[in-house]
Amino acid sequence: MSEANAITVDVVSDVVCPWCFIGQKRLDKAVAAAGDVEVHIRWRPFQLDPTIPPQGKDRHEYMLAKFGSDERISEIHARIEPLGEAEGISFAFDAIKVAPNTLDAHRLIRWAGAAGEDVQNRLVRRLFQLNFEEGVNIGDHTVLVEAARKAGMDASVVETLLPSDADVEAVRTEIATASRMGITGVPCFLLEGKYAVMGAQDADTLADAIRQVAAAKGRGELEKAD
Repeated sequence: MSEANAITVDVVSDVVCPWCFIGQKRLDKAVAAAGDVEVHIRWRPFQLDPTIPPQGKDRHEYMLAKFGSDERISEIHARIEPLGEAEGISFAFDAIKVAPNTLDAHRLIRWAGAAGEDVQNRLVRRLFQLNFEEGVNIGDHTVLVEAARKAGMDASVVETLLPSDADVEAVRTEIATASRMGITGVPCFLLEGKYAVMGAQDADTLADAIRQVAAAKGRGELEKAD
């Protein structure tokens, strides 16, 4: 397959964002529907709330402080659950006991990217599942090490790196860069680093954007863009 018919999609997301989980599922469908376009996916960090302490917060208390009432929280969950179900996601919001700080999860995703695109994709999917379908604390290092092992990473290396400051600043710099680019919400899909599709758009919209950007690249038009 020619390089002109291959594009890169950078997905700016946070693994505690339910819309990002839905967006991941829709992106999978879009890639499958994009015909002969070869799509390379890279996951980029974003933190919905970087102020959460490293040990996390009680999720119910956190959500109450954020949304004001149990009724409001239930309304939000009730709106998201059927959308998730349509994408094969079994959201288990009541099972989530901890609102984690996701900085370490993003460090792990970064390392997974160095291990390979497939490894990174497997890891991101597993982290979404752990948080949203199993209610597991993805800020816990033991959980992250096991997720890394299942994704095909060297768990012993991850176990050594997580307690250190390795790539903390690199991840924060990436998050700051996304903010400077005007990304204030996630997911955001950046196609060939030039075209942004904001939000958890439906698969058809994403597939159409992928095909259009691939066609423009094939015509040599992207190189002319600023």
